[in-house]
Amino acid sequence: MTDTKEPLPTVEQLIHDLTARFEDADLCYGHGTDNPVDEAAWLVFATLGLSHDDAPGVYARRVATDEVDLVNELARRRIEERLPLAYLLRQAWFGGLAFYVDERVLVPRSPIAELIQQQFAPWITASEVRNVVDLGTGCGCIAIAIAKAFPSARVEAVDISEEALAVTAVNIDRHRLRDRVHPVRSDFFRELGDKQYDIVVSNPPYVDRRDLCEMPDEYRHEPVLGLAAGTDGLDSVREILREASRFLTDNGILVCEVGNSQAALERAYPDVGFIWLEFEQGGAGVFVLTKQDLAVFESQ
Repeated sequence: MTDTKEPLPTVEQLIHDLTARFEDADLCYGHGTDNPVDEAAWLVFATLGLSHDDAPGVYARRVATDEVDLVNELARRRIEERLPLAYLLRQAWFGGLAFYVDERVLVPRSPIAELIQQQFAPWITASEVRNVVDLGTGCGCIAIAIAKAFPSARVEAVDISEEALAVTAVNIDRHRLRDRVHPVRSDFFRELGDKQYDIVVSNPPYVDRRDLCEMPDEYRHEPVLGLAAGTDGLDSVREILREASRFLTDNGILVCEVGNSQAALERAYPDVGFIWLEFEQGGAGVFVLTKQDLAVFESQ
């Protein structure tokens, strides 16, 4: 008697099948990947606990039926609910580090990761960095990555959302940084007293009203508190610019992301010499200003 049972699919076949499904579904990417192939591979590797260290062997591995069912269920939700894969997997990557994420926080995707890996060179002397604050920390990825890049620094991870700070705390514990990264509930600088920092870094809300209305469905699962910044997308950055100078040390810097609101910021402050950074790994809309540059905002 001939066994007509179909063989179990390989990892490679499963990724290929998912890629085709994602292409047909016309999904929107941008929460960790930018194409259906990488999205499918991330789903399979994360769900099955696979490593990229032995790619040829891994891709040839047969996938058990119950594993296929689990992968397919997550793929179904990705397609039908338009949920970002990071939320389905409860996993995101930032600067080569893994983080827990859920719908209480934005999915990490800031180009600031590249700056952190370069220790903010040439804008600051790494050996002199002792105190850093991350405004609007969300899952804590920027604060934690900075603590890893500057082993002698203490970092305050600030957010107005108690729910976001609960996620921050999970990631601080996972990276064993409770002694150097401290969650603080504050509306930007409001609860920071008279502290001063060598680096003030922020990826604040910067989505303007029009873009907010036109966002793809995937982005509507993220907390609007972390996205919306008024009619022109500048509500948050205006507040940061007004206050940042007095919270910086003499040689301190402000690093801030404003994304698509870069043009609006330049129109609002035509006389300010924003230093707009370029990134090898993609991304834009991030500026650097020194304490001296920020003096112009103190009277506003």
